[in-house]
Amino acid sequence: MAELLRFRDDAVPAEPAVTVDAFVEQSNALAVRIEPGDDARKLIPFLDRLRLVEVNFPVFGDGRGYSAARILREHGYSGEMRAVGDVLVDQIAYLQRCGFDAFEPDEPLAAEDVEKALARFPQAYQQTTDGRIPIWDLRHGTAHG
Repeated sequence: MAELLRFRDDAVPAEPAVTVDAFVEQSNALAVRIEPGDDARKLIPFLDRLRLVEVNFPVFGDGRGYSAARILREHGYSGEMRAVGDVLVDQIAYLQRCGFDAFEPDEPLAAEDVEKALARFPQAYQQTTDGRIPIWDLRHGTAHG
C-alpha cells in the first residue's frame, strides 16, 4: 500500500481519479489522473470543478509531470495536486515548487528524510507556484508579498 503524504488540510474526494480523456467526457468527476504524454491543458476549462489531480510518475526520470503541475497551477488550479508512482525523496522539494502538495510514492519515505528534503533549499532561484519569492527578487528589492 502506498503512503500518502499530504501538505494541506482540506479533504479530497474518495472516488478514484479518472483519465484525462474520461474526465473531459464525464462532466461529474472530481478527480483526474494525468499519465505521461497526456496534455494537461485539456483540463484548463474545468479547473474550478476539479478537487484532485493525480500526476503519475511511472519512473523517477520522467519529468513530464512537473510541467503538467506547473501548467495547471499557473492557470489557477487550487485543489490538491498529488504526485504518485516512482516518487523519490530527492524529488519532493522540486515537486513542491512546481505545485504538488501531496505525494503518494510507490515506496514509503521516511518522514525525517522528507522534512530534510523540504528544508534543504529555503530559497528559490526560479519563479515558483508554491508562493516563495525568488531570491533574485529579494536581493534586488523587487519582491511583492
